Amino acid sequence: MALSEDAVREQLKNVIDPELFVNIVDLGLIYEVNFEDVEGSEDKKVLINMTMTSPACPAGPQLIGGVNQYVSQMEGVSEVDVKIVMDPPWSPDRMTDDARDQLGIF
Repeated sequence: MALSEDAVREQLKNVIDPELFVNIVDLGLIYEVNFEDVEGSEDKKVLINMTMTSPACPAGPQLIGGVNQYVSQMEGVSEVDVKIVMDPPWSPDRMTDDARDQLGIF
């Protein structure tokens, strides 16, 4: 699969929030996925802006580690840069219908 935002988001579905047991894409934690050229290489640096369900989320380091682990395994990726942003703040409105179903939110 070619490196694209959709491919990265699909790969990020492997990162599961350890408290909610739902992947971080369906939870709406991934805000942006961008790419940057790497001088002297055809590979790309992947820039990810994501948030947490709360500023003091205890799972933060684990989620960031998962993002780095899964995206860095992708073909065409030379580096992963994860930035945690709190603006706009996360809310349950950002969740997909699948996440709502898993959590029993209607």
